[in-house]
Amino acid sequence: MPFDSAMQRKIMGHFATGVTVVTTKVGDELFGMTANAVTSLSLNPPLVLVCVDKRAAMHESLKQSMCYAMNLLAESQEAISTRFAMKGPKDFSDLDSFTAETGCPIFGDSVAYADCKVVDIAAGGDHDIFIGQIVAGDLLKATDNPLLYYTGKYRKLAAL
Repeated sequence: MPFDSAMQRKIMGHFATGVTVVTTKVGDELFGMTANAVTSLSLNPPLVLVCVDKRAAMHESLKQSMCYAMNLLAESQEAISTRFAMKGPKDFSDLDSFTAETGCPIFGDSVAYADCKVVDIAAGGDHDIFIGQIVAGDLLKATDNPLLYYTGKYRKLAAL
């Protein structure tokens, strides 16, 4: 009997994650999605990955562009996370952003970013895993606390 996907969601909901917005550009059109299924994969070469639902609009955009920027969100960017989690076109017009090597949007108020060229796409059930080699990246607001997600809610770090 297959494992219950609702139970998997409950179990994994107890794994605290950081929150990112992954962005890309196809022609003149910008795309973005909130993602917490991201991880560092390798230091040599520098690889990170993002898992994207095959039904998501972002999936086809990433396959076309073959690049993405991973914006690690700050605690103050909860509204941006919520905006990019919604279906449909995304509005970038009011965001402080810039580009690095790939031309993908990088949010200036993020904690950090990794600008990546897709070097492989691996199948992962109903998702594909986009493996990106980091071609540029930096800490932008490293003293800001990161935006966290745990048990279906945004969370904050306790004061250290």
